[in-house]
Amino acid sequence: MNPYLTEAQRGILENVHIGIAGAGGLGSNCAAHLVRSGIRRFVIADFDTVCESNLNRQFYFADQLGRLKTEALRENLLRINPELDLVLFSDRITAENAPELFAECDMVAECFDNGEAKAMLIEALLPSGKPLICASGLAGFGHSNSLKVRRIGRNCFMAGDLETSVSPTSPPISPRVGIVAAMEANTILALLLGGEI
Repeated sequence: MNPYLTEAQRGILENVHIGIAGAGGLGSNCAAHLVRSGIRRFVIADFDTVCESNLNRQFYFADQLGRLKTEALRENLLRINPELDLVLFSDRITAENAPELFAECDMVAECFDNGEAKAMLIEALLPSGKPLICASGLAGFGHSNSLKVRRIGRNCFMAGDLETSVSPTSPPISPRVGIVAAMEANTILALLLGGEI
């Protein structure tokens, strides 16, 4: 899938198992970046359906409106690489089901919109010791140099500016959401291949 990597690097990416918690603006775009980088095995979880307001920043298309995001994302990712191993969970992630849902994953990307859901997932998965790649503060436009990845504790990484929330003057739009999704994907690749975070 990626001829620019060494055979050893490709082997790592093809055998790792990545969890994507939330398939909206962050999760759908993060997954697409990871597939294009050579990762093949995913658990993708989201209970929502594609709606018109998603199309400004999420990896979906107008003819997918009304479909489960997990199913629509599967279709889109398989167009990039038909050899993917995808496990889909189309129900709400809870503190009770998250550890089992992502038990086989080597690391998990937290890609929720809601702050409470983000905290719940971190609290549920942090005891596992597996890396969690999270996001906070990505709404609006401009000031992209404020977007960074910060290490929080031993196994938690946070992408974003940690403060910009969605508001009438700071909407969720494609560029900053896409940048942070790419930062999450890049952090995963750096952890796997030994790059600088």
